[in-house]
Amino acid sequence: MLKNVMLLAALLLPATFANAHEYNTGNLHIAHPWSLELPPNAPNVAAYFVIDNKGAEADRLLSVDTPISDRSELHEHVMNGDVMRMQQVPNVAIPAHGQVTFSPSAYHVMIMQPKDRSLLADGKRFPLTLHFEKAGDVTVEVAVQKQPPEGSAAHQH
Repeated sequence: MLKNVMLLAALLLPATFANAHEYNTGNLHIAHPWSLELPPNAPNVAAYFVIDNKGAEADRLLSVDTPISDRSELHEHVMNGDVMRMQQVPNVAIPAHGQVTFSPSAYHVMIMQPKDRSLLADGKRFPLTLHFEKAGDVTVEVAVQKQPPEGSAAHQH
């Protein structure tokens, strides 16, 4: 019995850490880039993450790109009367000693018409390069998931 429990623990341990991935550039810390699995008829997919600015100076995310698409844009959701709509933004301010969360119904990266849809299946990862005004460029690996991670805005009800 103990042998089976140990085997199960050994098999599950890598899965516990598989989705926990973090990146640093300058004073910026980017935590857990993720995307939902691409539905069959969806033309675009969104990517999400959290940016913490540990520095005393603000920065800006100027743009993003990925080899899986010819066009990626920074977007946000805004209320227009009673309707929530999505719109492109030219950049995203990252305040000094602050945090910006990219999540469903907030800021997000919209990846337009991905070239290889097989890369957007559960368990896959794809690269995404974030271009910051001061901290420079950082390439992160976006984890594709069937469901939003625990604690994300999309997972809360």
